[in-house]
Amino acid sequence: QITMTTVVVQMPMKSGWNSGICDCCQDMNSCCYAYWFFPCFTCTTTGEFGESTCLPLLDIFGPGIMAAFGVPVCVPPVSLGMRVAVRHKYDIGGSICEDIMVTCCCMWCSWCQMSREIKARKQTVTVLTTHPMIQPIPMATTTQVIATHEVVAWLTKI
Repeated sequence: QITMTTVVVQMPMKSGWNSGICDCCQDMNSCCYAYWFFPCFTCTTTGEFGESTCLPLLDIFGPGIMAAFGVPVCVPPVSLGMRVAVRHKYDIGGSICEDIMVTCCCMWCSWCQMSREIKARKQTVTVLTTHPMIQPIPMATTTQVIATHEVVAWLTKI
């Protein structure tokens, strides 16, 4: 007798980004920081993600160094790598093609979106637990009157 067993494996659905690529108004501080001090912003964002804060500097100096050796670089490798890493870590849907396009077309918006995502995912959830208040149970007290002759008789036995 042969029995067939069907095993169904359900994969969790991938989520999307918490904010869109052009939703800079959701975090104006980060948007202004990225606009005026982009290299510092990328280093800060990378540090908040848990990577080396110097890593984004390779996007600035890397293409120049590679071009000096005759190797053209079209896609900023660290920006692309960070975007893929953020998507992977937070289980965000998408493809490498979308990441390449976003990274190449609007690197500032991509870094701002990653920063918002990292901040949103790092928000801690505070769980409040309440303990039931224990009230003492009133003990019943009884007063017993012992006659003095019983006490004397008891003490003489000892």
